[in-house]
Formats: sequence, C-alpha cells, structure tokens
Amino acid sequence: MNNKLHGLAYINNKFIDTDKKISINSAIDGTEIGSISALNKEQIDFAFESAHKAFYKWSFLNFDQRIEYILKFAEFFLEDKEVIANLITKEIGKSYPDALTEVIRSYEYIIATVEMYKKELVNPIIYDDSIHGIKNKIGKFYHVPIGVVLAISPFNYPINLSIAKIIPTLLVGNTIVFKPATYGSLVCSLIAKYFDKANFPEGVFNLVMGKGSEIGDYILTNRRIEGVTFTGSTDIGKKIAKALPAKNIVLELGGKDAAIVLDDIDIKKVAKEIVKGAFNFSGQRCTAIKRVIVLDSIADNLVEELKNNVLDLKIGNPFDGVDIIPLIDNKSLNYVLDLINDAIAHNANVITGNKVVGYNLLEPTLVDNVSTKSRLAWEEPFGPVLPVIRVKTIQEAISITNASNFGLQASIFTNNIEKAKLIARYLNVGTININKSPSRGPDIFPFIGVKDSGFGVQGIVDSLKAMTRIKGIVENN
Repeated sequence: MNNKLHGLAYINNKFIDTDKKISINSAIDGTEIGSISALNKEQIDFAFESAHKAFYKWSFLNFDQRIEYILKFAEFFLEDKEVIANLITKEIGKSYPDALTEVIRSYEYIIATVEMYKKELVNPIIYDDSIHGIKNKIGKFYHVPIGVVLAISPFNYPINLSIAKIIPTLLVGNTIVFKPATYGSLVCSLIAKYFDKANFPEGVFNLVMGKGSEIGDYILTNRRIEGVTFTGSTDIGKKIAKALPAKNIVLELGGKDAAIVLDDIDIKKVAKEIVKGAFNFSGQRCTAIKRVIVLDSIADNLVEELKNNVLDLKIGNPFDGVDIIPLIDNKSLNYVLDLINDAIAHNANVITGNKVVGYNLLEPTLVDNVSTKSRLAWEEPFGPVLPVIRVKTIQEAISITNASNFGLQASIFTNNIEKAKLIARYLNVGTININKSPSRGPDIFPFIGVKDSGFGVQGIVDSLKAMTRIKGIVENN
C-alpha cells in the first residue's frame, strides 16, 4: 500500500495537478514521503490573473464578511492540528511537541489578528475641528488594500510563518499568491484544503509550488504584484527588493544574534538560557543565539557551564521529543561543518560536539576562543553550533555586535538593568532582550530586522498595515 502524500497546487479554487512532480524527502532520514505538483510559467501567470480578478470582489466585501471567511478557515485548520503537526515533523524534522505548539500558536495568531484588525484598522483616522482646529472640512484616512500580494514562506516554521503572511494580507482585503519553500511544501499544501472547505470566493487564495531555482525569478516579473511578504535568505531578499523596488515589501531575512554576557550574572541561570536559545530546533531559527560575546573575567566559568548544559541535550528522532534533530539537508550540514573547521583553523577550541552521528545529525557543538577573523564569527550557520567570542571590555562587545552585516536581535545578560539599557542604546539591531534569549513573540510585538536582517516591520498590527496604503476622503463644508 502506498502511503505517500501528494501536494496539489490550488488556483482559482481548483486543485491543480501536473505531470512534473518534485519528490519530498523527510528531514529525519531522507526517505521519500511524498511529492508536490511543480507548476509551469503559464500556470503561475494564471494564479496571478485569478488573484487580480478576485481583488475587487474580495476587497469590496465589508470587514465582517471577510472575518467570517477567515474564522471558518481557522476552525477547519484547528480541527486538523494533530495531522498538520505530524506532517511538520515528518517533513522538516521539527520535534512533534514543537510542531503541535506551532500549529496551535498559528490558530491563536489568526484569532488575535482578527481582533486587532477590528480594533486598529477598521475605523478611519479622523482630522477635524474638534481636536485639530481644522475649519470647514473633515479628513478621514483609511487603511485600504493594495491588490495582489506574493507571499513566500520558509521551511523552518512552515505553518506559523505562512499563516502570519496569509491572514493579515487577506483580512485587510488583498488577494494572495502563496509560494512555500520546497521543504515544507507538502505541509503547506494542506492550507489550501482549509481555504477550499471555507468556500472563499474564487481566486482570493492561490497556492503555487515549484523549485525556487526554477520559478523564483519568473514569479518576481509578474505585473500584477503590488506587495511581497517574504521570509528567507538575505540573498533572495535582496533580489526581491531589486526586482520590485516601488512595491509594498516586507523582508524577514537572516540573523547573527549575539548574547552579550557581563561579569555580574548568575552563571548557571544564564548558561541554561543561552543553550536553550541557541540549540532549540538545532539552531535553525533566525532568532537563535548565534554567538556569545563574554567578558574575559568570567569566560572560563561560563564556557564550563555552557558545556554542562550542551551535554544534557538529547539527540535523535524528532518524534521522541529530543532537543537536537537532523538538519534540513546535507548542504546545510556541510555548511555548518565548514564554518567549524574554519574556526578551528583560526585557533578556536571545540569544547564538545563536532561529530556527525546520524543522517544530517550533528552533535550540538560549542566552540570557544572564536577569532573575529573566522567565518563562524560573522556568518549565520543555521545549525547546532555556538561560538564563544571573548572580549576585554563592554565597548569591545558592542563593537563586535554592531560589526555584523545582520541586525535582527541581541541579548544582554546582567544583573544591572540600568547598565543593560545603556548598552541597548548603542546596539544597532531591531530588538534587544534583557536577560532572555531572542524571540519572535509575543506576536503582538513588532518584529524588526535592520541591515541584512530585513526590511519593514512585522507583528500582528504591523503585518496588517504593511499590505495597505492610506486613502483619504476629505469632506468640505
């Protein structure tokens, strides 16, 4: 009996199969678990034309009607939470508890987005005589949809980051063409099933699939695109920005999040938090701690405690609830190993790890005395490796943090909150966490990347606003 799954594209409310298929292999052991339909250029164009034709009908519905459709989708989505989570684990190797948490969080995101939309964007901003001293006219300014939006999601949070793009975009009245990463496409194909069951109007939601290397450039040339919301590599993000410079664009890209550790901390407590922040999902998160910058005076003690915590991490099959799981593919594994080897060549010390113990499965690796001349100090590994950079002063720690091309988040660990706030003022990143590892949530918070970490702001309210423009209506008396 063939238990393999096949993910279909979805265009203009019809599921689309193709002769060309892309095999999907499990990140756990490389076995083929299914396939997806790979679309050609004509089918891609049809998806955009369908979204374009649907725009005015969808955008002219009142907000209560759009909300009703969204909430129907959410209920069908939640009913299948175990099915979705199981497939996330099979396909990308995320531990099952984390996968289930991702699905439930995504449902909660939908409900919260609906509530914030009603609170923040439905009513116009009004300028008149009563508050602003404007005589003989009233200005009403609305957030209105822009048109067809291209949404592109990554492999590491295939459901949450897809929902976080799709729902705000549709809720404000846009239509969408959704392209998931190849890894994660199988689970993302389930999303179309719930839109279909909720009976959305034709063309409002469209799912296209195929290898980015084959259709990625072509997608960006479509004349119907008015906005892009993208999570992925910095290189692709820059390509999008260059191809569509005058459109509404939100780019969530890479990170090299630093944990700055001062000499007045509870070492056991801080080491535990750093290891959790660095190695969850084997470090395959843009907000993972990707370097520790620690004052020399406590570095030896911190490294010893980090080692103890790393050695406690469980390694193996994601269905067993482990901490360290296989990387998404062999290319990713080899990239991490190359970074470690380069650090060693620059006189770094591997404290623990650096052994491949299964299919794309690397032991969690702690590397001390990492030189700023090595690639590991600057490049994003997206894997289970934590470099430690020793510094003599806080000023040096700030300088190394800011020297990165990335600027997503950072952490400061100290018992002196006022000192942490002062340091935070000098860090050129989107968000600074005091005594906690970087995090994407809570979802209501703005999520910001600067430099090569992104463009635009996400978070529930900001994601709603990102794919709108301001339209004014002035009543003259």
